[in-house]
Amino acid sequence: MKLLSPCRWMRFSMSLLLLALAARADDWPQWRGANRDGIWSETGVLQSFPPAGLKVRWRAPVGAGLSSPVVAQGRVFITDAIVKEKPIAWERVECFDEKNGHLLWTHQYEAKYYDWAFDPKSPTGPGSTPVVKDGKVYSLGAAGDLFCLDALNGAVLWRRNTSQEFGLAELSGCTPSPLIEGDLLILIVGGKPDAGVVAFDRNSGKEVWRALSDMWTYSSPIVITAGERRQLIVWTPQAVTSLDPATGKIYWREPMTIGNDYAVATPVFRGDLLLVSGLMFRLGRDKPSASVLWPETKASSRRILSRTSIPLIQDSLVFSDKTNGRLVCLEAETGKQVWETDQVTGHKIGSAIQLIPSGDSVLLYTDEGNLIRAHLTAKGYEELSRVHLIDPTYLLGGRNVAWPPPTFADRQVFVRNDQELICVSLAQSD
Repeated sequence: MKLLSPCRWMRFSMSLLLLALAARADDWPQWRGANRDGIWSETGVLQSFPPAGLKVRWRAPVGAGLSSPVVAQGRVFITDAIVKEKPIAWERVECFDEKNGHLLWTHQYEAKYYDWAFDPKSPTGPGSTPVVKDGKVYSLGAAGDLFCLDALNGAVLWRRNTSQEFGLAELSGCTPSPLIEGDLLILIVGGKPDAGVVAFDRNSGKEVWRALSDMWTYSSPIVITAGERRQLIVWTPQAVTSLDPATGKIYWREPMTIGNDYAVATPVFRGDLLLVSGLMFRLGRDKPSASVLWPETKASSRRILSRTSIPLIQDSLVFSDKTNGRLVCLEAETGKQVWETDQVTGHKIGSAIQLIPSGDSVLLYTDEGNLIRAHLTAKGYEELSRVHLIDPTYLLGGRNVAWPPPTFADRQVFVRNDQELICVSLAQSD
């Protein structure tokens, strides 16, 4: 056997390392993934689902909550609540081993909930999805408890109570998921005075800036690069606003008066287009600015596509849930409807369709706990495969729904309800 020279061996070893890095799956460390855009780019995943169903790798019991799990460095983090005896609930941040679902640590603390939050059929829990960065996990509870924990062991590094500090009523204004930009942890708080949005030093927890006097919202913020600047995009019941994420300075603002429960979708950015539910902007190229493309009317009912789901911009088209379970396709430039279908989920109150681009097709997760792979084009909806992942458990309008969007990492999907967290394989080789 001919041995490789040291130089060739080094080149061979480097090639193996590069191949390993290229094949390494991406983590999903925050709301809507690493880039906060809801796109799953892993390869080697199933393009159709077996008739007998998918392989469940593990299950773990969890409590109430509408937050999604996040995955980072071989660990799965989730927030939930144990709601049994009024008026105190126990909120938790839990960490599981990604491989087998073993519980590694739990951080538990008291949270004061209103009486209605203890309904056993629709219990309240955290709705904000945590974010993991540099060995730290940041979580926001339903009552405003903000924690920075050591991701290794759950030790508290710092904490704040946003409800007390910024004058919020309990269980309001604590749904948007935290966002990290550089050394800042940014929250939409909806507090006082002028604490609609607050940025904290993510290492110390100290307040860095605050901006806006807007009310609380369900919509989570994003940071984009447009107009040669980083822009923090925030949607509240008062307006869509672009801020300098470093200082809180307002770049531009479009008034949009709606009820709190309409401001739900996370803004979506693609090219020079910014879509906030049913309001499409074209962003300026040379400076932070925006002009409304559609709709022409300022009527709030025409500016909302869905109260439960986030739209998708793809191939000059917009795809979105619209009005309780109908999937629609619109022209991205005009908003003109191309087609609609009711084949995805039931046409009922609380219906939801979450859209996750994956390769040359799209994964759709519904309020019924179903995962679908389909082609979405201008020609229509072409369903490729469908499988049931998890049972809906949250009571709404006389039926149960599964609202927390799933998480995708390491060729797996992680999904939760009010009773369990499930890890399901989507790998082709399983």
